[in-house]
Amino acid sequence: MGGKVQTAINKLEQTPRRKMALRIWLRLLVSSQLIEKRVRTRFRTEFDTTLPRFDVMAALARNPEGQTMGDVSRWLLVSSGNITGIISRLVRDGLVTRTQSPSDRRSHLVKLSPKGEVAFERMSQAHENWVRDMITGVSREEMATLDELLTKVKVSLAKKETSW
Repeated sequence: MGGKVQTAINKLEQTPRRKMALRIWLRLLVSSQLIEKRVRTRFRTEFDTTLPRFDVMAALARNPEGQTMGDVSRWLLVSSGNITGIISRLVRDGLVTRTQSPSDRRSHLVKLSPKGEVAFERMSQAHENWVRDMITGVSREEMATLDELLTKVKVSLAKKETSW
């Protein structure tokens, strides 16, 4: 085990239990921010796009037959107003199509265009490679442990959310 990792373990073991949750939260926050910053930069420099555009395209790729903009905003946990602007720019760039819903004239179905599917495939492959490269210092076994622990955190958060 590396010296930095052992030092972190020693510090954590010396941290009073009441402070451990804050310490873990800060580690999660900083790690998430560092990864997001690097991913945003790579999308901008390598694809001349933004992370929110990629996120919308990823949501659309999950449902190739199309979905409403409300569905996309719920999936991404953002307002419909935010999604509308991004979708409009993606339509303008030929990456997304927008058609009136056959079942509800007030809503539109959006989906990736053939050009958007090709662009998204390239971006998603690059995105996967960037993230994998960022965590090369973590073994497969450690990743499995981290995944298990973060799943427990997520479940705990979901339970707490219903009681607030």
